[in-house]
Amino acid sequence: MEYRTLGSSDLKVSAITFGAWAIGGWMWGGTDVKAAREAILAAYDNGVTTIDTAPAYGQGLSEQIVGNVLDVVPRDRVQILTKYGLRWDTKEGVYYFSTKDANGKELRLHKFAGRKGVLYECEQSLLRLKTDYIDLYQIHWHDPSTPIEETMEAVARLIEQGKVRYAGVCNYNVELLKQAKTVIPIISNQVEYNMLERGIEKELVPYCLKENVGILAYSSMARGLLTGKFSPDHKFAEGDHRAEHKLFKPHIIRRVNEFLNTLKPIAESHNATIGQIVLRWTIDQPGITSALAGARTKEQVIQNAHAVDVRLSKDEENLIQKNLEALTNDIKG
Repeated sequence: MEYRTLGSSDLKVSAITFGAWAIGGWMWGGTDVKAAREAILAAYDNGVTTIDTAPAYGQGLSEQIVGNVLDVVPRDRVQILTKYGLRWDTKEGVYYFSTKDANGKELRLHKFAGRKGVLYECEQSLLRLKTDYIDLYQIHWHDPSTPIEETMEAVARLIEQGKVRYAGVCNYNVELLKQAKTVIPIISNQVEYNMLERGIEKELVPYCLKENVGILAYSSMARGLLTGKFSPDHKFAEGDHRAEHKLFKPHIIRRVNEFLNTLKPIAESHNATIGQIVLRWTIDQPGITSALAGARTKEQVIQNAHAVDVRLSKDEENLIQKNLEALTNDIKG
């Protein structure tokens, strides 16, 4: 495994992070708690020391699963990343969207990052995670109803109390980052980034490189689409959000699979899978500190972890870039 310093901190994270959204079950068609536990343990055994979770992932279930693993894994050998500001249990803040929980009950999500909300959520996360500190505390989504200064001052208070080590953000643009950094050091920005969605490259990546802000890339496998395991007629389980996602339209799946076929010779030459080539490409991009890779089984985790063993040549990188440009143009067209 490769370990990298996150932004301006002394926090070392694994180049592949265990993304714990799917194991919470919410919007992924349910979960298998036993398999999820085994997956996290397998990740740790294969060098993945960084785990990213959030209260919203299963309405606490993802954090609970991670917390139960900490009974076995030494706390000081892993980095626990969690979030705040996306609430299903309050009407405060700004309404985000409605969905259903694992039992089919309606959930109304709100973005709320007021001072009292931040402090309350931290205490709840610490209880679920069975730990007395969080390595990186990240606002999940910007709450336009709360001044950024109020939100970041609350996180600064948590850092003073020793409950949080570092502050991070998620889904922030350059302007929001600038505002947050006037209040408290921000060491990272977690944003969506993968071969198919590269919008951050124009403004956000250059800014983060200049300001020494680490980038944590989520959806690095495009919610599984870049594994090549989906056919245009794939049927998703009830409650799986991908059924309505823009990238999972039949014509896009078909075109993406054509692109992935061009990666097969590269994968074969490295004795690797297509997914490993995709992850290696992602963590090799400028500004990317770590790629979040979700997994529900230990087999998936082991495969993800060993993506770091691949070394792409310049010729291979150029070929991937050329084919990616053609793919992007086709999808946009």
